[in-house]
Amino acid sequence: MQERITPFQLFILVLSIYVIGAMVVDVFVPLPHEVSRLMQYMDSIVCLFFFADFCQRFYRAESKLAYMRWGWIDLLACIPAGLFQGARLFRVVRVLIVLRAAKSMSLIWKIFWRNRAESVFASAATMTVLLVAFSAIAMLLVEAPNPDSPIDTAEQALWWSVVTVTTVGYGDFYPITTLGRVVAVVLMICGVGLFGSFAAYISSMFVKDDSERDAREARAQREMTRALYHEIRGLRDEIGQLNAQIQDQERRLAAQAAKPVNSEHKSS
Repeated sequence: MQERITPFQLFILVLSIYVIGAMVVDVFVPLPHEVSRLMQYMDSIVCLFFFADFCQRFYRAESKLAYMRWGWIDLLACIPAGLFQGARLFRVVRVLIVLRAAKSMSLIWKIFWRNRAESVFASAATMTVLLVAFSAIAMLLVEAPNPDSPIDTAEQALWWSVVTVTTVGYGDFYPITTLGRVVAVVLMICGVGLFGSFAAYISSMFVKDDSERDAREARAQREMTRALYHEIRGLRDEIGQLNAQIQDQERRLAAQAAKPVNSEHKSS
């Protein structure tokens, strides 16, 4: 299946690799129960992005039937692993398909330079999702063993990670260990930069709209100038033809006026 790689597709690719890595860790590494639950929550969240990607490409496909020849793999990969364990295998296949379409890092680099604003947004979205996931996992690992910590469940860690990366910080859940506070500091600093990137992308959308409007106006002015130029050329050619006709008419009139004079001289 031919894939048209876009920054959003690269975002989905990174999430797919994360899901596969999390799957391998969950299978081969003994994890605390709450960490496993947290990874299941993140798996469900990532599946929402997978489903949005599937809907987008299905809508844009010229032939829906031709797309579904391979698209059913993407559809099954959207099912959370907790509901359908076989979805994990389809995610591996999906990653291989996108990697085959990407082919090389040079192509990925060209995609980023060709769509800079979209690439910045996709990179910021990727980093946000990964930061939320890894920060929540790290917070559970360092805070849950402490009986005095208010963060000891998957839901609390995920909630804390989201409100911290968005720099909201309600203060209902907070780390009390040194390592937990280090994780919080890193997440807050990264969150400021990431949401600054989101703001820059939104601003670029308005600038892009203004640029497109200016480009349309400039194109209309060029077309109008070109049309006026052709009209002026046509008028100049017509004026030249009229001048030539007038000169011919004047020469004929002068020749006719000179004939009687010549005949009188001959008769005398």
